[in-house]
Amino acid sequence: MTELFDHRQVRRAFSRAAHHYDDAAALQREVGARLLDSLDYFDERAQREAGGATPRTPQVVLDVGCGPGHATADMQKRWPKAQVLALDLALPMLHESRRNAGGWRPFRQRPHALCADARALPLADGSVDVLFSNLCLQWIEDLPAVFAGFRRVLKPDGLMVLSTFGPDTLWELREAFGHADSAPHVSPFASIAQFGDALIAAGFRDPVLDRDEFRLQHDTLGDLMRELRTLGATNALRTRRRSLTGRERFARAAQAYEPLRSDDKLPATWEVIIAHAWGPPPGTPIRVGGVDEVAVPVAKIPIRRRG
Repeated sequence: MTELFDHRQVRRAFSRAAHHYDDAAALQREVGARLLDSLDYFDERAQREAGGATPRTPQVVLDVGCGPGHATADMQKRWPKAQVLALDLALPMLHESRRNAGGWRPFRQRPHALCADARALPLADGSVDVLFSNLCLQWIEDLPAVFAGFRRVLKPDGLMVLSTFGPDTLWELREAFGHADSAPHVSPFASIAQFGDALIAAGFRDPVLDRDEFRLQHDTLGDLMRELRTLGATNALRTRRRSLTGRERFARAAQAYEPLRSDDKLPATWEVIIAHAWGPPPGTPIRVGGVDEVAVPVAKIPIRRRG
């Protein structure tokens, strides 16, 4: 599959944004809080299965694209005996997550930081009880492949909770720059149907998806662009314009944006997709590229010896 994104640029952008990310991340924190509420499903199922006995708690929890680590800290507080893994592509984000959590010193079991790519998780098969990912997957073009990787590391009956941006995100900005030039300025985002299809194709059980829409307001187009840079949400498409947007093109985009102004503010729409699903029973095929992949232990393969 041809890569849509320049992942080195994604790493650079979020590395630069790490120190000031929280200054503009109100939406990300709100979505993260909603995603954390979905973790109740794990505890509720564990209590039902326990039938009055002590319910099971997760042993390993993975935060994919942890950013500044607020959700990592919340999950460590929720399950103090669990090993919580904070994974991010940008090393400065992991440094920031430690700083935000006071070095993670208050925790009996401290989170462990992993600088790695969500597309190639450096974890053993069936090793994760809970996989959490807040607003990271919009930077990955091949959802079926990344979900196959998530499915590989998730235990049977493990819980996965995810959020991503949908195709209506920043449609105003996309249309405004469409009047300025033909270069792409806003990334394409998978629809809720594509997201759900990829989950099912990977073999996850009982996926549930929800969609919400947030509308933020800005004084000027320049303010919106500065907020995106603060978040590290810059244009990382391989087909992006490599030169700076000139004053003339920017002025044309700002002029095209103006008719949308309401209550003296420019709107910016963010479509958010939230999903949760469960790991399937052992032996269920993982579907990659339209082909079922089944892992069979070598010890289970019969060997016929010729006399």
